[in-house]
Amino acid sequence: MLRTSKLTRVAVGVASIALAATACGGTSSDSGNDSDGSGDTKGLAIAYDIGGKGDQSFNDAAYAGLQKAQKEFGYKTADVEPTEGETDADKEQRLSSLAKQGYNPVIGVGFAYGPAMEAVAKKYPKTTFGIVDSVVEGENVASLVFAEQEASYLAGVAAAKATKSNIVGFVGGVDVPLIHKFEAGYKQGVQDTNPKVKVLSQYLTQTAEEGGFSSPDKGKAAAEGQIEKGSDVEYAAAGLSGQGVIEAASKAKVWAIGVDSDQYKQAALANYKNSILTSALKDVGGAVYTLAKSVEDDKPLTGTQTFDLKVNGVGLSESNPEFAKIAGLSDAVAKAKAGIIDGSIKVKTE
Repeated sequence: MLRTSKLTRVAVGVASIALAATACGGTSSDSGNDSDGSGDTKGLAIAYDIGGKGDQSFNDAAYAGLQKAQKEFGYKTADVEPTEGETDADKEQRLSSLAKQGYNPVIGVGFAYGPAMEAVAKKYPKTTFGIVDSVVEGENVASLVFAEQEASYLAGVAAAKATKSNIVGFVGGVDVPLIHKFEAGYKQGVQDTNPKVKVLSQYLTQTAEEGGFSSPDKGKAAAEGQIEKGSDVEYAAAGLSGQGVIEAASKAKVWAIGVDSDQYKQAALANYKNSILTSALKDVGGAVYTLAKSVEDDKPLTGTQTFDLKVNGVGLSESNPEFAKIAGLSDAVAKAKAGIIDGSIKVKTE
């Protein structure tokens, strides 16, 4: 099995744009003629997770990877929006349509695509499929997974160094194992750095269908509640809902920690950037690009591809100049990163 040794860091900062409607959702490309699904007529296609393009986080990071591949390889691409209240059958239809049109690879952004991808990949064996944040078995499927707990551990170190109240907050979008990884790493990073710091945790919803990843108002309300209890650092792993957390932190003049992308740099969050101390990075764009390049090189990746600190697949941003001004923060993060990479720090996932 081929594996990546290094990821290309992709700068993310794209604004939400309107997408033209198709039978299986919106797409920013023109629909092409159907092919036999051999995957040799067009390039990369991505199908977005809940929240879609414009979340300034997870989905936008994937889109940045698509843009990089499109620019480098000069081929036609497609990016397709989810629909509200959709089923696995809807996702299966979306992936099938992209494969039938000849896109290769076809990537589902988010664990929700798991069942659909398992079914569709078998029908199009000559197309390489990718899924972000889930493991799907298949000879032509690459499972793009991340060590989110490692980046979150570093975010916890930052929170413990930045807090003055010794109370920090965590807001998870949906109560699922993936988001538990973010919470577990964050709590461990906080406690290892300063055991006196208390972590307040809250999940917005039990299921994605209830809007946990797509409701900034829910994120804002949760963060406001934690801030009222004394939290002066708020970390959200909640997709689009995280924008509400950042807004609440900015209004209360406390720190926010972004997620997935370097949210300090994003134009859509410019009004709040001074409150974004750092972001726990997850290079979804790099993973998307890496899979696209492997197909372009005729050496398609398959199996589980893990992107961790060792390959810069996750990390912590230091874009905000205030980051370097907090006593001991940069050194503490560097020490923690080294410990995770050399194995002396074992980060929990639950």
